[in-house]
Amino acid sequence: MRSRIYAVLSIILFAILYCYTAVIVIIILILAWSHMKGPIRVISRFWGKSVFLIMGKKFSIFGKENISKDCRYILVANHASLFDIVAIMSFYSGVSWFGHERLLKVPLFGKILKMTDYVPFKEPTVKNTKLMLEQLVLKSKKHTVAIFPEGTRTLDGKINDFYKGFIYLFRTSDIGILPVTLNGFYKLKPKNRFYINFDSELSVVIHKPINREELVQKTDIEIIETVKTIIESAYK
Repeated sequence: MRSRIYAVLSIILFAILYCYTAVIVIIILILAWSHMKGPIRVISRFWGKSVFLIMGKKFSIFGKENISKDCRYILVANHASLFDIVAIMSFYSGVSWFGHERLLKVPLFGKILKMTDYVPFKEPTVKNTKLMLEQLVLKSKKHTVAIFPEGTRTLDGKINDFYKGFIYLFRTSDIGILPVTLNGFYKLKPKNRFYINFDSELSVVIHKPINREELVQKTDIEIIETVKTIIESAYK
C-alpha cells in the first residue's frame, strides 16, 4: 500500500519538478544568450536546493569546511541515484561534470547540465578518449571537476568498483582529490525503481581533500583503493 501511495505522489512530484525546471531552463537560456556564466551557476545551485525543498527532503552536510573557495579539486563520489548530481549542485557551485552522454538527453535536466560545463562520456575510442581528457584538463584549470568513478548507479546499494577515469585526470592535472560520500540516495530513488521513497534519510559527507603530493607516487590501484576506502568509511 505504501509503495502505491509513493508511486502516486511521485507522479505528481515529477510533474511539478518538470514544470519548475522548465522555468529555470528558460531563465538559464536567457542568461546563456547574454553570456552571463556567473548567474547561471548561482541559479543552478538554487535549483538544486529548491528541488529537495519541493520534495520535502532535507539532508545534512558534514565537512563543508573541507571545501576551500580558493582551491579546485577532482570531486569523487559514490553514485546511487539521479538525485546525486542535484545534491552536489545544491551545495557546490562552479562544478564541471563528467558523466554519461545519455544524461544530456534527459528532458530539461540535460539542458541544465549543458550550461554547467558538462563533459559527456562517449564511446571510448582513441579519438574520443583523447578529446574527453583534453576537455577535462581544460575544465580543471578553472573549476572543480566532479566524477562518479563507478561509471553508473549502483543496483544493490553497495559501492561498485571504481574505474580509472579520474586517475587519468589526476595524472594530467595539478589538483588533488576531494572524496564525497552520499548517503540515503539509493533508498530515495535508485536506478531500478520508479517511485521516490519519501522516508529516506539523506546526508552528505565531504571528506578532507587528499593533496596531490600524497598520491602522486602511488600506483593507480593504490590511489583507487585510498579514495574508495575514504568514501566507504562514511557510507551507510
